[in-house]
Amino acid sequence: MAENKDSDVQKIKELIEIMKRNELVEIEISHGDDKIVLKRSQAQTAVGGTGTAVPTGYPNISTVPAGPNAAHALAQPVPPPVSEPQLEEDLVEIKSPLVGTFYLTPSPDSDPYVEVGSYVDAPAIVCIIEAMKVMNEIKAETAGTIVEILVANGQAVEYGQVLFRIRPD
Repeated sequence: MAENKDSDVQKIKELIEIMKRNELVEIEISHGDDKIVLKRSQAQTAVGGTGTAVPTGYPNISTVPAGPNAAHALAQPVPPPVSEPQLEEDLVEIKSPLVGTFYLTPSPDSDPYVEVGSYVDAPAIVCIIEAMKVMNEIKAETAGTIVEILVANGQAVEYGQVLFRIRPD
């Protein structure tokens, strides 16, 4: 099963590279009940107040649910973006190893894996990221206390995005 996860992540990375090489703004791929949509803003530059050009156009990846739960997932409100405070030097970040949907609970009616203030032992499961209908358990590599949860439950996450900050023992 791990090979399948790795190949799915590799396929998504390849799609992103194809988008960059061909200057594509959007790719939509459907296969049965599975559907993935990759979007990025158009390759433009915005001029800041100092006259400095600021490049835009990095991929904004989102997945569109398909199947019987699609209407319910789309009807849920989207949380506002969370601003990232200054990182304390001793905090360890847990980053997303793939693109997908972030879940703090194993099922909708379950308690969260962790909350702010929770103590975790390595390698404890801290969340799940769903990618292409595959649930990927994300584990803490360091024992410590959860200081921040930077992503809302059900929110789309990108590769390398910081999910948690832990104060190690």
